[in-house]
Amino acid sequence: MKGLAVDFDAIEKAFGPVQVLHGVSFSLEPGRVYGLLGENGAGKSTLMKILAGYERPSGGTLRIDGAPQQFASSRDAEALGIVLIHQEFNLAEDLSVAQNIFLGHEKKKGWLLDDAAMEREAAAALAQVGLAIDPATRVRRLIVAEKQLVEIAKAIARRARLLIMDEPTATLTPGETERLFGLIAQLRAEGVTIVYISHKLDEVERVTDDVIVMRDGRFVMRSPTAEITRHEMANRMVGRELTDLYPPRDIVVRAAAPAMKVHDFNVPGWAQGASFEVRPGEILGFAGLVGAGRTELFEGLMGLRPASGQVEMLGRAVPGGRGWRSPRDAAKHGFSYLSEDRKGKGLHVHLGLRQNLTLMALERYATPWLKPDAERAALTEAVKDYGIRTGNLDARASSLSGGNQQKLALAKVLQPQPKVVVLDEPTRGVDIGAKRDIYFLIQRLAREGLAVIVVSSELMELIGLCHRVAVMRAGRLVTTLDAEHLTEEQLIAHATGTAHDHANA
Repeated sequence: MKGLAVDFDAIEKAFGPVQVLHGVSFSLEPGRVYGLLGENGAGKSTLMKILAGYERPSGGTLRIDGAPQQFASSRDAEALGIVLIHQEFNLAEDLSVAQNIFLGHEKKKGWLLDDAAMEREAAAALAQVGLAIDPATRVRRLIVAEKQLVEIAKAIARRARLLIMDEPTATLTPGETERLFGLIAQLRAEGVTIVYISHKLDEVERVTDDVIVMRDGRFVMRSPTAEITRHEMANRMVGRELTDLYPPRDIVVRAAAPAMKVHDFNVPGWAQGASFEVRPGEILGFAGLVGAGRTELFEGLMGLRPASGQVEMLGRAVPGGRGWRSPRDAAKHGFSYLSEDRKGKGLHVHLGLRQNLTLMALERYATPWLKPDAERAALTEAVKDYGIRTGNLDARASSLSGGNQQKLALAKVLQPQPKVVVLDEPTRGVDIGAKRDIYFLIQRLAREGLAVIVVSSELMELIGLCHRVAVMRAGRLVTTLDAEHLTEEQLIAHATGTAHDHANA
């Protein structure tokens, strides 16, 4: 299979009065893996959507194998072998895995769909990405990581000659990530051209041949990966010298009474016998593989799942022998949760910034009736306080970059003024500059006396931020490690069950 050569020649793209791409020019050669880097809003995704036929350029010329191309739709691009794996899943929840893989490319036997052939070929594609599920399974029954692997299998089944991967490992376990890297190496050896978009610079360093950097809708540089360091990549992305990524870790006064204590907490099917506590001013991390039960544990505490166990908040027992009855009840008692699913559960992206910000604290802004002026004043303060970049306070949340959406979501869950806040994957899909902003913001919250719980699949994030890290495996909290014991090796060993579990809390 021969990969495709691509030339971007002075590509422009404007959405109304907003110019997103400014004369972007560079080339891609067949059979190479390119790391495409840039902060959120740099224009990476827009450029790749032009290449994949989802958008049309406002100016300039796109050439594929030397021939100018104007795609009318993504189907035209796919006909040439160009496939984009979206960062946001593009799956039909009510269809089966096999039906999703062949959606728009169905196989037929005469006038009828050939379901047996599609399921057979879907199973082969799933095997390539290491996903052992029945192709007849409905997509809505899959967890997030499995949906990501289905997206990759869909691209494999379409025999891509140029494959664009946008944050493909954001939800994958280390083992699944390794398998994906092996697949990338195999496709590269077969001549496929691959564009790998990621904010994980260690992955870019490991898996790519060349690095291309964009900033503010412009091409900045191209370099062989072996000739540029991660630090230089980060600096070129943000356009300035990027100082230390993580803030200095403060010392927590252990004598302080716990802000929250959880004992023998159970979420049926997900978490068993979890016990932990977190103090004011402490950043407590939660590590574990996908499916370990971290998110479900906190959804149980929030009242989003059936649960049982004892919970104390500020020294007072939560009645009922379980967590709170609902997220609203939890917020009233000082417990707030930021979902890992920013666009699905964290924000209403089609609503305005103001409406999103105040949704969890409407008693303050809508008693006895809505107070738009007070909401606007709160938004003005949040934009300044959390570093949310927007040119228009009346814009919709969907207009913000990923990093700024995450800052808005964080500001939203802090509006009820909680005593304990849980941040689930707080920097997923966020660029390096916004990550640093969020890390320093988390430290500031802890310094102000908030108890912060960070659930993250990025081990270095937990090591760089947290005073202690609890590790979950197969629904059980198996150990808690103090800062001096935090290493990637230790966390992986406990998460996978290859270490002797013990508590250092």
